[in-house]
Amino acid sequence: MRYAVKAVDARQQVVALELEAANMVGLHEVARQRGYAVLSATPRNRLSVVVPAKAHRFPTALFSVELLALLDAGLNLVEALQTLADRDGGGESARVLSEILRSLHEGIPLSQALERFPGHFPALYVATVRSSERTGDLKEALARYINYQDELDKVRKKIVAASIYPAILLTVGSLVLAFLMFYVIPRFALVYEDISTELPFFSSALLGLGRLLREHGMVAAMLVGGSLVLAAWLLSRKDARTRISNALWSLPVLGERMRIYQLARFYRTLGMLLRAGVPILPAMDMVSGLLAEHLQHQLSRARKSIEEGHSISSALNATTLSTPVTIRMLAVGERSGRMGELLDRAARFHDEETARFVDAFMRAFEPILMAALGLAVGLVVVLMYMPIFELAGSIQ
Repeated sequence: MRYAVKAVDARQQVVALELEAANMVGLHEVARQRGYAVLSATPRNRLSVVVPAKAHRFPTALFSVELLALLDAGLNLVEALQTLADRDGGGESARVLSEILRSLHEGIPLSQALERFPGHFPALYVATVRSSERTGDLKEALARYINYQDELDKVRKKIVAASIYPAILLTVGSLVLAFLMFYVIPRFALVYEDISTELPFFSSALLGLGRLLREHGMVAAMLVGGSLVLAAWLLSRKDARTRISNALWSLPVLGERMRIYQLARFYRTLGMLLRAGVPILPAMDMVSGLLAEHLQHQLSRARKSIEEGHSISSALNATTLSTPVTIRMLAVGERSGRMGELLDRAARFHDEETARFVDAFMRAFEPILMAALGLAVGLVVVLMYMPIFELAGSIQ
């Protein structure tokens, strides 16, 4: 099979090329033999969907936890990395660790060895390790990065957990409605065909839909399936996702909460980089990818303002990248020289604010969703049985 590949070459440049291999494992081996490290790969066929090659992605978070545990146990860096490489045996993880070990044996610092794998180790991770090389405390740097990842995941996991019950409820309700529409109503329509009594308008419309589904059920199922496939295809396109994102950002309450959520990630990552010793302007360049496109433009404005000599707090205050709480915290950080710490505190404050909003929203949304699904199912059932009720009344 032929693959369209994005990879890093020996000069640490990202290149696009096509390679032939039997499968993804073989593709990585072919690329390695030619001096490339694969970042992503897409099968070259008409039905393929553009998906990054995540099957062999290096588990950076798990690697950090395990490396820290081995260092705490008393192993030196080379011994710890060799232990992890021996444990993994083969595959992408072992290959990456072997390359890192080879670089260390050549006298290359760990940060530069990690920098050779931009698809596995983000710039933030490399900057954190580089800061530890100046202080000589790699364990503290790893612990700081692990804590950073945990804090980032905390709110995301809370949002996902809060969404599970409404998603299950919506799925079950949709399946019940589909069962009524595709199975029950067509059979009721068949029963009512011999009744000469004039049916209520809405019941007649519902039963007409039932007859249509009975006669053209396969076509209806194909239309539903085609709609789902079309929706999935649209969501896979960047322009469609951008339009959906812009629509969500334009909503008064939700758009503001999305801004607060992204600002919390921005503050936490920027604070982490500043504490790692990265200057403010390069740090801003590194975190710009965390923000939505329109916020990236605001970050460019703030960066230009800082280049012109303005303070960080005043530069952010002139854009939409600030809140009243953040501006006061940043002013304190500038006076005390603890900018990284204050940015982290601002991130925690806004994460807690987002968590409270999610809790309140779900407490209100869940009963509304239950009521809406109950009304929908109840309405269908009442419309199905209404002709029977009227027929019984006419007999009496």
